[in-house]
Amino acid sequence: VVKTVINELELDDKHYKPNIVFNRISAAKNALIGPAEYMNDWALQQEDNRANRPAIGQIYDAYVKRCFKNGAMDFDDLLFKMYILLKNNPDSLSKYQRKFKYILIDEYQDTNPAQYEIIKLLGAMHENVCVVGDDAQSIYRWRGAEIENILKFESDFDSCNVFKLEQNYRSTKNILSLAD
Repeated sequence: VVKTVINELELDDKHYKPNIVFNRISAAKNALIGPAEYMNDWALQQEDNRANRPAIGQIYDAYVKRCFKNGAMDFDDLLFKMYILLKNNPDSLSKYQRKFKYILIDEYQDTNPAQYEIIKLLGAMHENVCVVGDDAQSIYRWRGAEIENILKFESDFDSCNVFKLEQNYRSTKNILSLAD
């Protein structure tokens, strides 16, 4: 769909490579930045200008409209739209907060801003959120993961208990000392 949009906007798809454009759109959605916000964000516009791709915001807007027209969503939309639903519809938020009394998230260090905000919204009622993660093993920054999510968990859920598993049974001492 991105390639179709690029061609419809009469942009060169060799310069506006669909995978590069799609990755920019994906990153924006994971940071909860919609097309209008994207086009009004000075820093994002400067990045696109430096990359000589100033029309990415326009492509993003057309892509979202095309998906909506076709009744389609990409993976990033599932998170973005869920966040918007929960944030803007108190009845839906309450319904899902009651439905999910306990929430467990594994690999929490690899959550992105959209996942983080959804978790905060869903967990706000009962505060029965259990996360498992290791801030030293965050490997998905390139996919939008933010290590800060695990680092600020205690301040987001101030009545939480932290259990540190200090014994490592999977790696040798040499590997652990090198990792540290």
